[in-house]
Amino acid sequence: MKRIILFVLTNVMVVAVLGIVASLLGVNRYLTPNGLDLGSLLGFALIMGFGGAIISLLISKPMAKWTAGVRIINQPQNADEAWIVETVRKLSEKAGIGMPEVGIFEGDPNAFATGAFKNSALVAVSTGLLQGMTHDEIEAVIGHEIAHVANGDMVTMTLIQGVMNTFVVFLSRVIGYAIDSFLRKGDERSSGPGIGYMITTFVLDIVLGFAAAIVVAWFSRHREFRADAGSAQLLGRKQPMINALARLGGMHSGELPKSVAAFGIAGGIGQLFSTHPPIEERIAALQNAQV
Repeated sequence: MKRIILFVLTNVMVVAVLGIVASLLGVNRYLTPNGLDLGSLLGFALIMGFGGAIISLLISKPMAKWTAGVRIINQPQNADEAWIVETVRKLSEKAGIGMPEVGIFEGDPNAFATGAFKNSALVAVSTGLLQGMTHDEIEAVIGHEIAHVANGDMVTMTLIQGVMNTFVVFLSRVIGYAIDSFLRKGDERSSGPGIGYMITTFVLDIVLGFAAAIVVAWFSRHREFRADAGSAQLLGRKQPMINALARLGGMHSGELPKSVAAFGIAGGIGQLFSTHPPIEERIAALQNAQV
């Protein structure tokens, strides 16, 4: 429940801030007595599309800490924590990125990386992962998350999400205006958008939003193969990552907060909307990869 409340409140605040920005810039007045102002609409779509994605990226670390209950390891309290921190440090140096924050969270086997910048990321692993895997397998999982950071996947996902959001906002309003104009053809007494515009825009925001989510999920799945291969390259061998994936396939992986779900080691088993490919496909791709 805490995760849901924080997620909803964050999105409401983001939309409110973007609405204020659009109003101050005047781009929210794209519906004029003379028709649709495409320039203002494009500005509005860009603000709403990229603004939300960028704000989400910038607050990704604190949101992940709050929603997942991550405890940052500032001073290792035992040998396992010291080993995790040292493993992250070693792999980060190999990947050529700054040392990320390292954290642990309670839950079933999973791990994630997040952060707006390569040199100030966060890598977190669950207690279930630590208890259910060998050191070699955990190291491979950490390598997978470090590869996400080194590849700039957080920023790339933000840009793709921003582009998709912009298209959704722009197209839904252009099509909504066209349909509304057709329905009200010859009605000279009415001014401003009618019910046809409002209904069409609302429906298309949902429909096109689903289509955009499919594109984003497709890219996310493609990115997982790269992170698996990246882990194998950092470790100098692919067997630990193959073993880690095989073990994950026999476990119940933990659910991550929506803000970082795409950057976990394991995801859902959906198809079009899944952020992660099936474990079997990831293992097969890694077996055929050149490391």
